[in-house]
Amino acid sequence: MRKWMSILTLLIASACGDNNGVADIDNTPIDPAEGEVEVWVTIPAVNSRLQSAGKLPIGQAPTHSNVLTIDDEELQPIEGLGAAVTGSSAYVLMTYLSSDDRTTILEELFGEEGLGFSFIRVTIGASDFSLEDFTYSDLPTGNEDLALSGFSIDMEREHLIPVLKEILEINPDIKVMASPWSAPAWMKDSGQLGGGQLLEKYFDVYARYLAKYIKEMEVEGISIKYISVQNEPLHESAYPTMYMSAEDQRRFIGGYLGPELQSEGLDTRILAYDHNWDRPDYPMMILEDDATATYVYGSAFHCYDGQVSAMSTVHDAFPDKALYMTECSGGEWSTDFTQNMIWMTRNLLIGAINNWSRGVLLWNLALDENHGPTNNGCRNCRGVVTVNSQSGAVERNEEYYLLGHLSKFISDGALRIRTSMSEPNTGLEHVAVKNTDGSRVLLVLNPLNQDRDISVSTGSDFFDFKVRAQSLVTFTWN
Repeated sequence: MRKWMSILTLLIASACGDNNGVADIDNTPIDPAEGEVEVWVTIPAVNSRLQSAGKLPIGQAPTHSNVLTIDDEELQPIEGLGAAVTGSSAYVLMTYLSSDDRTTILEELFGEEGLGFSFIRVTIGASDFSLEDFTYSDLPTGNEDLALSGFSIDMEREHLIPVLKEILEINPDIKVMASPWSAPAWMKDSGQLGGGQLLEKYFDVYARYLAKYIKEMEVEGISIKYISVQNEPLHESAYPTMYMSAEDQRRFIGGYLGPELQSEGLDTRILAYDHNWDRPDYPMMILEDDATATYVYGSAFHCYDGQVSAMSTVHDAFPDKALYMTECSGGEWSTDFTQNMIWMTRNLLIGAINNWSRGVLLWNLALDENHGPTNNGCRNCRGVVTVNSQSGAVERNEEYYLLGHLSKFISDGALRIRTSMSEPNTGLEHVAVKNTDGSRVLLVLNPLNQDRDISVSTGSDFFDFKVRAQSLVTFTWN
């Protein structure tokens, strides 16, 4: 333990130096201790963020009575972490960065030597983070296009599609989820993109619209692995939104979208709901219909209301259906790094995964220094990175470092494994994952104002660690 304390002392000293604690995450410092457990820490109090802290030795007996046990019981697969490449994110990346600078940050976000993001979300048409309102079948008021002869994704060719292709060059196995904010206005009872409901007489054509989108993106080399039926179906606003009751979503999936994707030979997986934790009854109503449930791969959740435990409520009722955390945003309403670290780790990185989520997606991947461009939506949301519209300088926000505490170390095909604490009231929170190569990843959060000593049991072996007050630690070992 004395060797580890010397490493931490060096870490704190370097974190307070010229780099302001924002370490080069690939520049592992010289390791003065022989060991088998690699350690990465975020300690906001000393401005250390996702900093390599060398290795720990493994011993045969625990030093501390508080033992965190890693159990190899395999639970749900972890399909990836990442964020949404919104229209605004694509615009910022394509407009404010040179080709070389864009490649650099995308490699940093999606590359194997960087954070290794492997899951992204895109919007089907415009959202509240687009340059303007649009769908792929916009018509003058009073017109309709039942054959979708005018359907076109040309609006995505300037910014979104080029960025997605660059990401695919870096990570060809990236998983893409797509979500619509609104059907074309002519299909809705409101006759406009902001608010209103999908008219039942257009259920069939809207199912064909979504299938056509998937096929057109496939032509571009972009495979849509997941699709949700409607982003935030219980929310209406001035920006593109569409109310959809659970009953309407059930009928739309079971009678139209599911059969349409099947008849077109599309293996895109349908996710129900795609809204907050406060209404687990919504996806459960859909899954209770056996005929509809055959087309539903799982359910998607957002973080803006309710409790993360709602995901376990759905899992317990339908354990064969997948769950995903598909949207959460930080913003100027909360600028304290420590509190953001605690909330995000507790609810998303540890909370959602321990409540059966197979993936974690944040909202905007990139925004400018004015939190935009926006499209009548949130005016103080924060991207994973901020790109300055004048200089092109890239600021890595807390979401960047916190996602990296898992995404950097988890490989495709990873599985959550069970963890337990011998003294459960210590306040530490934790989640563990096993990679396909047999390596383990353990994430531990200490939200308390005091240090906590733990011994981690890896089976017959142990390693010891002092988890600093209000810190986040990733351990990885074979």
